[in-house]
Amino acid sequence: MDQQKLIEMLNKDITDEHAAIIRYLVHGYLEGEDTPIGASLLSRSREEMWHMHWLGMILGKMGAEPNMTPAPYPFDPTNRTSILKSYVKYEENLIPHYYDEADKVDDPHIKRVLQREAWESEIHAKKFQKLLNKLTPEQAAGLPGEENEFPLEFIEKIQNTVESKYNEILQHLRNAWVFQQEKNICGWKLMDFSMTQMKQLAHAAEPVAENGIIPRLKTSRIDQSTSIGIALKKALENLRASRQRHLTLRDDRETQKHPGMVTNLDMTIKQEKYEADEIQEW
Repeated sequence: MDQQKLIEMLNKDITDEHAAIIRYLVHGYLEGEDTPIGASLLSRSREEMWHMHWLGMILGKMGAEPNMTPAPYPFDPTNRTSILKSYVKYEENLIPHYYDEADKVDDPHIKRVLQREAWESEIHAKKFQKLLNKLTPEQAAGLPGEENEFPLEFIEKIQNTVESKYNEILQHLRNAWVFQQEKNICGWKLMDFSMTQMKQLAHAAEPVAENGIIPRLKTSRIDQSTSIGIALKKALENLRASRQRHLTLRDDRETQKHPGMVTNLDMTIKQEKYEADEIQEW
């Protein structure tokens, strides 16, 4: 397989893995991370993050631009039973898909990665089936509930934080993969930031989902700078803008009614100051 076809193949795979991450994250948030169903879904989403990461690292090392837009995830939203059955089918379809791709490539590392994605997809299908089998009749026929704790106007403010934080994560991931071989800026430093931001994203997405509203994980324009200096400058600008949004949100009257949210925002603001100082030094 020539390099361009390999890049196209892996970029299609990365969009499918990205789709799985978003679907399981959103569903997990809607269920609640402190519930058995929610915890299981969030665990699967973290495993899918590794799948996406392996593909991104390969593409970056090849000098290719990773596709950061998720593919559609087909699922039947009628109830938990139909949703989980869709997950089982999705993962089962990936098993022969990845094994077939592994047979087409010569590079031993890429072959092993694709084979691992195949057999881990098989495990995911089994875990989703196990989760489906454990549903009570009431759970099986129902959907994640909602508390309507926050006014819709306030939810929209949080949604803006969800969307911006999600895209910050994607930008850091892209830069980590593309610039992984830079001598002075290790891609893993940027990867560390994306991991921190995943928790920050959860702090914003969970209250939205608790109101029965789907968190807005919508991809916007990802900067594709080929210069590490320009990429870091833009990342710093985005980070500072994000910190200012969080300062405003923390001081919102509605936010002040919820001490847990204030605490999470305080931590996020401090983490963003740390990250901005680190990038400024680089």
